[in-house]
Amino acid sequence: MKKQHIPFLLFAVLAGVMAVTTVVEKFLGTPFIMRHVYGSVAFVLLWAVAAGAGVWLVARRRMWRWPATFLLHVALLVILLGGAVTRLTGERGTVHLRQGEPPVSMFALDGGGGARLPFALSLEQFQLQYYTGSMAPMDFVSTLAVTDGDTQRRGTVSMNRVFTHRHYRFYQSAYDGDGRGTTLAVSHDPWGIGVTYVGYALLLAAMGAFFFQRGSAFRRLWHHPALRGGASVLFVLLGANVSHASDALPRALPREVAAQAGELYVYYNDRICPLQTLARDFTVKLYGRSTYRGLTAEQVFTGWFFYYDDWRDEPMVKLKGAEVREALGVDGRMVRLTDFFAPTGYKLDAAARTDEQALPLRQVEEANEKVNLASMAAAGSLWRIYPHRDAEGRVAWFTLADRLPADMAEDEWLFVRRSMDYVAERVAARQWNEVGDILSKIKTYQRRVAGEVLPADVRFEVERAYNGLHHTRPLGMGCAAVGLVAWGLYVWGLARPGRGGRVRSRVWSVLAWLLGAVGVYLGAVVAMRGYVEGHVPLSNGFETMQFMAWCCVPLALGLRRRWPLALPLGWLVCGLALLVAMMGESNPPITQLMPVLASPLLSVHVAVIMLAYVLLAFVMLNGVTALALHLSRRDTGAEVERMQVVSRLMLYPAVFLLAAGIFVGAVWANVSWGRYWGWDPKEVWALITLLVYAAPLHVGSLACFRRPVFFHAYCAAAFLAVLVTYFGVNFLLGGLHGYA
Repeated sequence: MKKQHIPFLLFAVLAGVMAVTTVVEKFLGTPFIMRHVYGSVAFVLLWAVAAGAGVWLVARRRMWRWPATFLLHVALLVILLGGAVTRLTGERGTVHLRQGEPPVSMFALDGGGGARLPFALSLEQFQLQYYTGSMAPMDFVSTLAVTDGDTQRRGTVSMNRVFTHRHYRFYQSAYDGDGRGTTLAVSHDPWGIGVTYVGYALLLAAMGAFFFQRGSAFRRLWHHPALRGGASVLFVLLGANVSHASDALPRALPREVAAQAGELYVYYNDRICPLQTLARDFTVKLYGRSTYRGLTAEQVFTGWFFYYDDWRDEPMVKLKGAEVREALGVDGRMVRLTDFFAPTGYKLDAAARTDEQALPLRQVEEANEKVNLASMAAAGSLWRIYPHRDAEGRVAWFTLADRLPADMAEDEWLFVRRSMDYVAERVAARQWNEVGDILSKIKTYQRRVAGEVLPADVRFEVERAYNGLHHTRPLGMGCAAVGLVAWGLYVWGLARPGRGGRVRSRVWSVLAWLLGAVGVYLGAVVAMRGYVEGHVPLSNGFETMQFMAWCCVPLALGLRRRWPLALPLGWLVCGLALLVAMMGESNPPITQLMPVLASPLLSVHVAVIMLAYVLLAFVMLNGVTALALHLSRRDTGAEVERMQVVSRLMLYPAVFLLAAGIFVGAVWANVSWGRYWGWDPKEVWALITLLVYAAPLHVGSLACFRRPVFFHAYCAAAFLAVLVTYFGVNFLLGGLHGYA
């Protein structure tokens, strides 16, 4: 082994140790891992030795001849130095404060014991703020009084808002159930944070300057002769027809009447939204799709309420668990509500079961949730459509079955209790005009009572329009199919150039315009959801994957001139991202943003990471394509080498974006939780991914990456680190990023 390989070997060992540690943490717990691994002297020494070896290699290669590259490595060293300073000089702990109690000048250290504050701290007020018109927490605000000698000072702590005094930083952590006490995280790190932030600033400056540095590897690759020209491929558009069952439909309201019911306001998921939104989520939860046999979600939801006897015998409850279906005595995945009951009682009730074999808990919980949901819809318990304003001006929402407040006026009480009965009577008589009149009166009542807490009319209508856009699954399948066929044709054309030939540029342009149209549609969907939510829609897996699908379009269209394969890969990655978005829930309910996520840094952090993932996906698929060419024919060396140039060209912005996203996330964590790095499994695997993809950028020291076939094989396998970071951590390892 050559000397210049030693730093890379040490960082590979670090990546391996961290990967194993995240798995062990799942079984032995975070405290054990923090004490015996991340907090151990051996782990710190391993980082120190690896950093020292890196400094030696930088000096050996005289990297100062390329200022931006040199500054990049200096920035990384400064960041590590900042972490070391924090570890040696920083203190972290918590302090508990109560209103009306004497000032506190001690705080509990995380590792045990206590430390003294050089001032006294007391709580003047704690306030739990809610989103307008709901009971969903928007922020937790503590008003503090600081006594420092003869100096008196007040400060405010809330989520993503830090209070600082004499280098002590206070973060909102928890609060007492009675609302009169708060727990604040305390961080005393007078030097480490500053050093680390200097490193972040140097890193961002160096990454920006790198692309303009004369003689940089990126600029050489950009002007590489292999990127001139290219090949085109033929796209095949696929379509599919969906047929519905010919059985008689259950009774339902006419489409227009059901749509009018969907225009009512309802309090759902801690926010006020169209009843149509509740109906859509209800139908998706039960059936797996937002429509049922040609009936709209509003028709399905109102059908369960007005025509319960019909719908309880309708096989529209989707169950995935084979054991639960066997216990119910049904064969297919679609079951009836009546299938859950027998003369002996509820079939999934352990007391009613005759066999001794226990059913999988998760399957039972999923089935019970759907049974309860259908029952609540039929009983009216989901219809939280009646607002009431109390004497203090606060608005609460009630269902048909709720116990109404004692201070409710008699005429209001009668309207709430009787209006839906009148609707049911007119439905039974099929007097649809009268049904519409009563629904209009209910909406007038909602506007009169709720008033200013209702969402703006424009936002309300945008949400209704968004609810009608349920094409993610077919769009994802279509894009993936087009991309897969086009990718296959591209490889086939390169492997057998005499049989394929070039397609005319006019066809190529039309297909590019089609992908552009997909991008416009996805952009509109993302924008509409963001407008309804009131923030950039990047707070859960569905939203981030949808954003990733949209990112594929401009990147593919921008790269296709120099790299024709970008267009089929853009279709393919876009489709796969949309399909992954549909894996969990077809379209997760819109909810209020968690207080900790209410930060603009969230949008920057996630958007930058998603852009990096798109580029890395392109690199991976480009590598798979090159390997397929290499295996199909031995005389494709020039094309395989050309594809290596493309991958290397994309790796630089991909790795830089990944690094920027990680460090923006670190700043956000420091603002929210009082530490910029906490060895959370998601953080650790993001760092592992960064180390994995940094290796092929060092072709000057690692000669193996100069060989195209090895390079492509490595990049194809390296994408496993991305998959573990995004999916493996979320579904298997857990951590603070569980909401992502």
